[in-house]
Amino acid sequence: MNRIRLLPEHVANQIAAGEVVERPASVVKELVENALDAGATRITVEVQAGGRSLIRVTDDGTGMTRDDALMCLERHATSKIQRAEDLSAISTMGFRGEALPSIASVSRMAITTRERESDSPAATQIIIHGGKMLEVKEAGAPHGTSMEVRQLFYNLPARRKFLRSEETEIRAHSSLPHACRAGASARWIHVHQGHATGLAAARRDGGQEAGCASHRVARADARAVRQ
Repeated sequence: MNRIRLLPEHVANQIAAGEVVERPASVVKELVENALDAGATRITVEVQAGGRSLIRVTDDGTGMTRDDALMCLERHATSKIQRAEDLSAISTMGFRGEALPSIASVSRMAITTRERESDSPAATQIIIHGGKMLEVKEAGAPHGTSMEVRQLFYNLPARRKFLRSEETEIRAHSSLPHACRAGASARWIHVHQGHATGLAAARRDGGQEAGCASHRVARADARAVRQ
């Protein structure tokens, strides 16, 4: 009897998730990098319970067509490179095409996206639970993309049990503008439990614009997000 066999796709994705998705902050980092690569000028990150219950990253980038939204959930599907030669001239923050299917395999995920150049008023919404696509439908949404990740590691209780504390994850999320090294400058809003905890501008040189906005503006933006 043969003992070596191919793993089912959902098992392979969960294994890959162990490398890409170590903690909620890893999810935020991957989604924010995607937003920057999409040319976003405004990125809103919402988290609940340090990212255990909810992570939602919304941007005003180029968005995706229905076909591209479906394709982005396939492993090694990417718009960043096409040939081996492209590997020596990478100018984006990500290129492997592993993050989204990995995240989708260990969470309850919803993608809502509308292409910036599209004349259609409808966006595409895809619902995926544990790597299984449940629904694809039209939805109302502005240009750009919203990635919603709920109940991270809900189907891997051993991983969920050893997640770091909520306070540790909040600090990690808030420091992400410092890690942004590429893409256009983007206004960054971080909202935790419905309250803005930070507002900064992520710059392509990896820094953070000091004093780019007041806490009063941040609170106003948080109210807009809740509405």
